[in-house]
Amino acid sequence: MNKGTRNALLGFVAGAAAGTITGILVAPDKGWKTRKRISRSAKKTSKEFSDSIGEKVDEIKDKLNEVVSEMKSKANEAESKLKDKVNAKTKAEKEA
Repeated sequence: MNKGTRNALLGFVAGAAAGTITGILVAPDKGWKTRKRISRSAKKTSKEFSDSIGEKVDEIKDKLNEVVSEMKSKANEAESKLKDKVNAKTKAEKEA
């Protein structure tokens, strides 16, 4: 995950959490109700954050798998070319 995406995601989560907590704290409810709302809000925000992170991790895994596949393909191609050159050189030496 690039730095800009990470900062935006953390900013969003922090802003959502701060806004929710501020809204709950200024509401004219009893203390136990306020604590219960804060707890629910924290759990919800935590789940949303966890889901977002999970999605980003999946995206990174997919991109990494693509890169690994591409690198394997290029390595196999280079190996094949090298074998062809070695075989051609060996064949040329035998014929000489």
